[in-house]
Amino acid sequence: MRSLLLLFATIIFTMSLVAQNKKNDKGMLDSIQKLDEVIISTSTILGNKYVAKNRTGSAFYLSSKELAKFSFTDINRALRSIPGVTIYEEDGFGLRPNISLRGTSPERSSKITMMEDGVLISPAPYSASAAYYFPTIARMEAIEVLKGSSQIQYGPFTTGGAINMISAQIPTAFSGKIRASYGSFNSNQLHAKIGGSNANFGYVLEYLNYGSDGFKTLPSGKNTGFNKNDFVAKIRANLFPNAAFKQSLEFKFQYADEIGNETYLGLSEKDFKSNPFYRYPSSDNDKMTTDHTQFMLTHQINFSKNSRITTTAYRNNFARNWYKLDFINFNGNRQSIANVLENNKKYPNHFAIVNGTVNSDADVIGIKANNRKYYSQGIQTKLDYHWYQGGVFHDLEIGARFHYDEEDRFQWVDRYEISSTGIMTQTIAGIPGTDANRITSANAFASYITYKLKYLNWTFTPGIRYENIQLQREDFGKNDVTRTGKNLSERENSVDVFIPGIGANYKFTNEVSVFGGVHKGFSPPGNQDGEKPEESMNYELGTRFSVGKLRGEFVGFYNYYSNLLGSDLAATGGTGSLDQFNAGEVSVNGIEVLMNYDFFKKDSKIALPISFGYTFTNTEFKNSFGSLEDLWGVVTIGDELPYIPKHQFNAGFSVEHPLFEININARFNGEFRTLAGKGTIPENEKVVSNFIVDFSGKYFINKKLNATLNIINLLDNTYIVSRVPSGVRPGHPFGMYAGLEFAF
Repeated sequence: MRSLLLLFATIIFTMSLVAQNKKNDKGMLDSIQKLDEVIISTSTILGNKYVAKNRTGSAFYLSSKELAKFSFTDINRALRSIPGVTIYEEDGFGLRPNISLRGTSPERSSKITMMEDGVLISPAPYSASAAYYFPTIARMEAIEVLKGSSQIQYGPFTTGGAINMISAQIPTAFSGKIRASYGSFNSNQLHAKIGGSNANFGYVLEYLNYGSDGFKTLPSGKNTGFNKNDFVAKIRANLFPNAAFKQSLEFKFQYADEIGNETYLGLSEKDFKSNPFYRYPSSDNDKMTTDHTQFMLTHQINFSKNSRITTTAYRNNFARNWYKLDFINFNGNRQSIANVLENNKKYPNHFAIVNGTVNSDADVIGIKANNRKYYSQGIQTKLDYHWYQGGVFHDLEIGARFHYDEEDRFQWVDRYEISSTGIMTQTIAGIPGTDANRITSANAFASYITYKLKYLNWTFTPGIRYENIQLQREDFGKNDVTRTGKNLSERENSVDVFIPGIGANYKFTNEVSVFGGVHKGFSPPGNQDGEKPEESMNYELGTRFSVGKLRGEFVGFYNYYSNLLGSDLAATGGTGSLDQFNAGEVSVNGIEVLMNYDFFKKDSKIALPISFGYTFTNTEFKNSFGSLEDLWGVVTIGDELPYIPKHQFNAGFSVEHPLFEININARFNGEFRTLAGKGTIPENEKVVSNFIVDFSGKYFINKKLNATLNIINLLDNTYIVSRVPSGVRPGHPFGMYAGLEFAF
């Protein structure tokens, strides 16, 4: 930590010397400070890059233009350019991402606050936060990422940060677009949007279909891909146009469904080396089916250009059934597929059933119907008020949210046998509710107050958040599928917590500033009585600068967990109970670097922008413990957290011309371990580093029509992305996709 502070003190001192040599900065600074602050709508955190640049904490705004460069359909690829974001892939298409911000546990993105249009979007954010639903990135207009002290407004997860995805916005005039593409693995996309508005009414309608046959192969020849549909409708009415106070009412409806022939089953190390895109025949019936609906009603009243109250009522419904291979029971010895794949030499008979090389007995294969329903609902309101007093700018933001969410598990297991030709036959049909039959729920009240003070070159943003959470589980048991309650087992937990934070920013000039902050990190506990929440203290110090054509940002961060929580997720090879366990004290520190440079002047017909990002993350357990769930292994002092690489690089290069556009993005993801440890990573616990290059190009046929070309994994590297949930998994191979875009 001391070395980090010394490094950044040196950087800041150097920047201050540069700032002192600038001419006419005083007048420029005054002109900026006298601009009215823009009150950002409740659906956005930042709203534009200017606001992101002037936060007192780390912030990144990924604009619609940046998203359109590669026509992203994979959230993993979209977020790679943002320092401080760590991801490990799973399916190659980004359907269910594993995202970490500043070293938080990445499994199913369950330790970050995820939102769409300012509303919590995980299926059950408090009671079951694992993100088995994730919004389709191809329909988003922008992505906002907040880290550091300035994100305490956006709980309940405040350690790493918050991600807000901004869906289709109602246009100011009648307009629309349609995009169609087709390419490798029979991958296809159709995206259409139309909308308009006048003085009193506005609307937007959007439809997206996205699918692929998948890049993996089954012996049966069955499709290993997916098909997704998304529909979004927004209607806004400006109420009482002649009233003194301007008011509006906006309704949003969103629907999504997915059918995916996806599995938890990976490959053994040996089989990956011989055929990395092969799938064992025992996963032939694995399938994920989902549907998701969202309803939002937002009322906004502007009392003046300086004050606004925005209130949103919301309801999210999500249903899923992931029907997938779960265990092998050979001669009464039942083993999970995670154990079989990890120890295939220890369990050769089990593994022979998995890979379909024997005629098995009846009932030896267990395929679980992970059938669950979720909903979350609530109402949230926010007051924004700012004013000037002499030469001082003040901004006050007060927010509150009442929220309820629930996960209902009603699962069963079907039994199968398999032949040496890889043909599976069902032998026993399971009874729904006999595997898992329980409801977990959460009632939560959250509120916050933040205050911004701008005086001369200084900006301060103190704030505090309050969370009151009541967690409950009702387990009806495997023998009470009608839920009479005769064997009902209940447990409850509750937590009250204040989450303070403060950030500061100092501008040497318009081109050079330094910012820093400290805040409390928090993550809700599970529903076991007495279980404590995850808590940490988090610090950051950084600088933003612009020197000529070079723009950059350097940030150092240090997070100290007094109580890190781990979760028993099937997605990481666990049992899937979602029970949390105490991992004690952990420190996470690192450096984030972002640089942008354009070789040509602004008035040039051609632009050659380049960007570079780097993230260094260092993690260390401060105590020893044994993880009974075997998710992290036996931990000793000094061990590193799993799934977090030390080094990540990202570089982008573009050629922008009135007639065409070329974009290249290259990323290096450092090696990481899958179990806690230190020193050299054992081969069976290591995901090796990889270097991937993506390409996109556009040719503007005319002002309304352009042709597109996207290439994923241009160098056609074969690489491992993870060893979980069960076995080695490959990244997306070389893929080429061509399309047409028409806008009006």
